[in-house]
Amino acid sequence: MQKMMATSREVRARRVPQGEKQIIPQGEFVTLTQELGGNYTVTWKGNMYRIDGTDADAIGRQALVLDFEDAGDGNINPDQVWEALESIYDPEIPINLVSLGLIYKVDIHQDTGIVNIEMTLTAPGCGMGPVLVGDVELRVAMVPNVRDVQVDLVFDPAWSREMMSEEAQLETGMFF
Repeated sequence: MQKMMATSREVRARRVPQGEKQIIPQGEFVTLTQELGGNYTVTWKGNMYRIDGTDADAIGRQALVLDFEDAGDGNINPDQVWEALESIYDPEIPINLVSLGLIYKVDIHQDTGIVNIEMTLTAPGCGMGPVLVGDVELRVAMVPNVRDVQVDLVFDPAWSREMMSEEAQLETGMFF
């Protein structure tokens, strides 16, 4: 599936697999190469970029809307942080990071507005690590009152299929 299109507006992107941030200007021709897990992979000027689902309208797709209500008390709602994390899908396995068991720890510091997240990857050599970290930073930062998101990529304990939810194991055929 490859489809060429022009960006209808300036759009944020991250270079694959390095995760470097890039702005693709309005009116640039990109080639859509993959639509998985609510995100989009395009090629532009000879490089691959990942466009977040919340910016999908820039390439003529339905944008993912994450609408978190601010309670007005200045606090970060932990349920909204987890909802944001559940909206992020592995680029190769269309299952969210929480169900895959990739999120090890979430610490919310209400006094500073910082959210610290420990996460892992399905394999230490996964080339999409920087891109997934960028996805986590972007989506969790959409939660009201979050001032900063700090992601620590860890590999101890090593990820295994037992960390997946039963639903995710069933969906991938790994439940036995």
